[in-house]
Amino acid sequence: MPSVNRDGALMSLIEGKAACSPDSVLEIRGLSLDFSMPGGDIHAVDDVDITVRRGKITMLVGESGSGKSAAALAVMGVDAKNAVIKGGRILLAGRDVLSMPKKEKRSYIACHAGFIFQDPMDSLNPLFTIGYQLTEALIKLQGVSKKQARELAVTQLRELRLPQPEELLGKYPFMLSGGMCQRVMIAMAAIRRPPLLIADEPTTALDVTVQTQILRLLDRMRKTGEIGILMITHDFGVVAELADDVYIMRNGKIVEKGEVEAIFTRPQRPYTRELLDAAL
Repeated sequence: MPSVNRDGALMSLIEGKAACSPDSVLEIRGLSLDFSMPGGDIHAVDDVDITVRRGKITMLVGESGSGKSAAALAVMGVDAKNAVIKGGRILLAGRDVLSMPKKEKRSYIACHAGFIFQDPMDSLNPLFTIGYQLTEALIKLQGVSKKQARELAVTQLRELRLPQPEELLGKYPFMLSGGMCQRVMIAMAAIRRPPLLIADEPTTALDVTVQTQILRLLDRMRKTGEIGILMITHDFGVVAELADDVYIMRNGKIVEKGEVEAIFTRPQRPYTRELLDAAL
């Protein structure tokens, strides 16, 4: 199989190349999001500021229902029907996606951000092969030929150390283990070389050994590439192992932020200390 300069092949296809800050790939400023409910609006995200730096892992930490996933989904443009963004800006690779028309926003986000869900078995479509799911976006959104998309998919799977990547393309999700499915999900998120990866509890459904492998993989990706990773978690063990920057979220608000060492050694808020004590 002929080799492919994967980055060169995609570079000319990614539209809207932004003059972004050299230090950040995502800047959320004053984001507020409500869910309209029969009994009244729920303020899921309230005036939130988050920065994800290039080559760094930023952890968004909080209890279930704190608004972590709602904020991340807003970045990806995946809004529930009853979700209403009340204000703020989401600067992805230097451009405010909230100010874009819907069609342009969808295309821009697809090129500049990848999303890794927490349950790979449910996130992959059981009716389509791994190869189809890896190459669909490249072909439809970025105009890559089927042959070239397949070559890029094989290269990406090989980079993630999945065995026999050519054969893997023809398999269906139910034929793979949970750990392999999660690596495929990471491959789908990273294949277009976006500057931002968002991982929502990416190891929750996996056993401890596979969790470690996936976390090491994500750590290696951000060290060897130009990406920034926003990871949503409630696990302070994961935070201690991987985080560079940490944001603590409660009731839709960021209640504390800082570099990981400061959060663990000098927490400023009682809620942060409670979370740390509960994790020990």
